[in-house]
Amino acid sequence: MTLLLDRTRLEVELSPLERAVSFRRDNLHIAREAIVKVQLTDDAWTWLRGVGSPGTHVPLVLAAGTWKSANGDDFVLIRRHKPSVVIDLEGAEFQRLVLTTRHGLALAQALRLDATSELAEVTDIAATGAIPVAEPAKPSRKRKPAVRPA
Repeated sequence: MTLLLDRTRLEVELSPLERAVSFRRDNLHIAREAIVKVQLTDDAWTWLRGVGSPGTHVPLVLAAGTWKSANGDDFVLIRRHKPSVVIDLEGAEFQRLVLTTRHGLALAQALRLDATSELAEVTDIAATGAIPVAEPAKPSRKRKPAVRPA
C-alpha cells in the first residue's frame, strides 16, 4: 500500500494482492476536506468494529475490506500487530480508514503542509516541508530556596 497526497485528495494505492483480499477493484480516493482526524496506533485490532462484508478476516493476522457497523462503513487493511493509522472521515464513502502502515507519522505531517497539485508519496511531502512544532515552554526563573546546614 502506498499513501499519495495532493492539494485536494488522499489516495490509498492498493497492491493487486491487497485488492484481492479486500474485494476492492480500485484504489481509495478520499477528498482532503473529508479527513477529520488522524490517529496513530500500535494495535489497530482495537479499532476494528462491525463485520467484514465484503472482506477477509484471519483473527490477529489479517483484516481487509469493508467493515459494516451501526456507525457506518469502515475500510480496513490491518496486518498483524504493526504500527497503523486511523483516519476518521466525514462525508466520504467510509466513516473510517484503519490502515497498517509505517508511514502514519509522515501522513499526519504531510496533511499539515501545503501539498502540490500533483500526487506525491506522503513520505516525500513530509521530508521536504518544515513541520510546525509548538515551542517548548520556557522554565520560570524562580530562585530555589537556599539550603543551609543545620
